[in-house]
Amino acid sequence: MITGLNYNGIMFKVYNPNPKGNNVGDCVIRALTLALGLNWDAAYVKLAMCGLKMCDMPSANHVWGALLMQNGYKRNVLPNECPECYSIRQFAEDHPKGTYVLATGTHVVTLKDGTYYDSWDSGDEVPVYYFEKDTSNE
Repeated sequence: MITGLNYNGIMFKVYNPNPKGNNVGDCVIRALTLALGLNWDAAYVKLAMCGLKMCDMPSANHVWGALLMQNGYKRNVLPNECPECYSIRQFAEDHPKGTYVLATGTHVVTLKDGTYYDSWDSGDEVPVYYFEKDTSNE
């Protein structure tokens, strides 16, 4: 079983905290577990409660984004210079330190210290925006 790949120093690590090993439909939960330091069940419940408070589905971008912002993350937009050619792998290369949650429009993945963690190698996907953990108060 492949547990990680190295692309010229940029690492991808297989990460699937889903208790049943499911690999579809829960990318937001998987990303939140790593970004917030929670197990899968706790991340699911926190996100569901956030969705309930906002009267929207937990998978809605603004719901999981709100949960990240409540936990010290700031949202950023990627430059529009070459929106189709900047991949998650390139983002990882440009961000060797810190914790980030990247959104592609159809997928969500967490990056920590230059390594992206996912249940599949999403490195060629194109992020649209991202959240960065604010460490200025730590």
